[in-house]
Amino acid sequence: MTRSGYVALVGRPNAGKSTLMNALVGDKLMDTPGLLEVKDLLQRSMLGAALEALAEADVVLVVLDAERGLSDRAQRTVQQALESAPHVPVLAAVNKIDVVPAADTEALEHWAREVLGADPYRISALTGVGVVQLGQALDGALPEGPFLYPADEIASQPVRFFVAELVRETVFEQFREEIPYSVFVQVDEFREHQDPVYIGATVHVERSSQKRILIGDKGHAVKELGRAARQKIEALLDHPVYLDLWVKHLPNWRRKRTHLKKLGFKIPDDHELVTRS
Repeated sequence: MTRSGYVALVGRPNAGKSTLMNALVGDKLMDTPGLLEVKDLLQRSMLGAALEALAEADVVLVVLDAERGLSDRAQRTVQQALESAPHVPVLAAVNKIDVVPAADTEALEHWAREVLGADPYRISALTGVGVVQLGQALDGALPEGPFLYPADEIASQPVRFFVAELVRETVFEQFREEIPYSVFVQVDEFREHQDPVYIGATVHVERSSQKRILIGDKGHAVKELGRAARQKIEALLDHPVYLDLWVKHLPNWRRKRTHLKKLGFKIPDDHELVTRS
């Protein structure tokens, strides 16, 4: 019997959703945006994307952070989001059990049972504890049907998306203290028939000071950023890559509708978000 469908991972930012999805899929991918309180247009767009994924899901997996717990406000956010998918199975996973005592997870497990109506799976996405059992439960919750994609296709997003995310990830790794989460990477050119593959990408930042930090003295910082990101992209493509990186100052891009639309973000209006949540 073949089962297939869409599983939406729901959780607060930094709950470990990406790590869990990579462990389940067996490759390095990116997940849907975390559920958050909207503070600017970018976060409104991200919340809209998360709710859209929920509305299309066949199964919802709520990922709970055992290390940080779940505040009353966060609980309400998750509950409101689940109203976008009222008729599908809901599973819960208490993540990061490798870093907290077992007693610290009891409140989350109780909330999952009482509010979500789901017996939680205790897992560590980082070490793999409980991931296989969770994956089996997800398989069993999916509806019967043929596979939706070829067996060797692990993602429906275009390669450009993953290239941009790998560059952005490298920015966070190398400039964690200096650069806040206000960076967006846009792939401008992708010449896959060249050898090496030519990729031209722009790193957009909000402030001119951030641009100076990313470029560094005589361009050393951006060269190191490009070197580290190129290695990741070459591993993804299994082919040599020439990565041409540019850094651009785009003032307040997270808060300006015109900038966000130009960068490809869909921004739902306030009424649409209220209706969905």
